[in-house]
Amino acid sequence: MRSSPRLGRLIRRYLTVVTYTGRRSGRTFSTPVAFRRAGDTVTIDVMLPDSKTWWRNFADQGGPISLELDGVDRTGHAVAHRGKAGRVVVTVSLDA
Repeated sequence: MRSSPRLGRLIRRYLTVVTYTGRRSGRTFSTPVAFRRAGDTVTIDVMLPDSKTWWRNFADQGGPISLELDGVDRTGHAVAHRGKAGRVVVTVSLDA
């Protein structure tokens, strides 16, 4: 849907593809996610975090991540936080 001529422009404002390297496997993975952006900070709310594992690569000290924004691949440092209610938020600080 992101590449759709009709809806792609609207969808790309809220959906992106993140690419990262697994901490244990060393393999490269890509997954689509919904996001919010404020300047050089991207916030990803992980829905149903207990049934997903990708965000665990960014627990504790976090790690490098790449995501497509405005048609350009951007890199940054992502850190995952689990809140009291069990919600998981991944915060990405984009590189300059």
